[in-house]
Amino acid sequence: MLQERIERKLAEALDPEHLEVVNESGNHNVADGSETHFKVVVVAQAFEGERLLRRHRRINSTLAEELAGGVHALAMHTYTAAEWRERFGSAPMSPPCLGGDGSLPARSD
Repeated sequence: MLQERIERKLAEALDPEHLEVVNESGNHNVADGSETHFKVVVVAQAFEGERLLRRHRRINSTLAEELAGGVHALAMHTYTAAEWRERFGSAPMSPPCLGGDGSLPARSD
């Protein structure tokens, strides 16, 4: 799965404190199940002292193979830990729910 490959590559390259990779393909005029449009949110010490353009170039370089292949669009949101705290508070946002494994009973209230 392309989304998982993007997550793995960014995690290995940046050792992020927070990483979110969101497949936004469903918001675009593409076939169901496509993996063409992504958003990444990365909080990493590696961005300390780097301007936005350098951060984006770092991600583009890390994902060069994916960008040359099937990825049509990649929205990047890159922060140092201090920038994240200033913007969003003391804790990173929780990652989106992936639905769970269905082992918990449904709530009846």
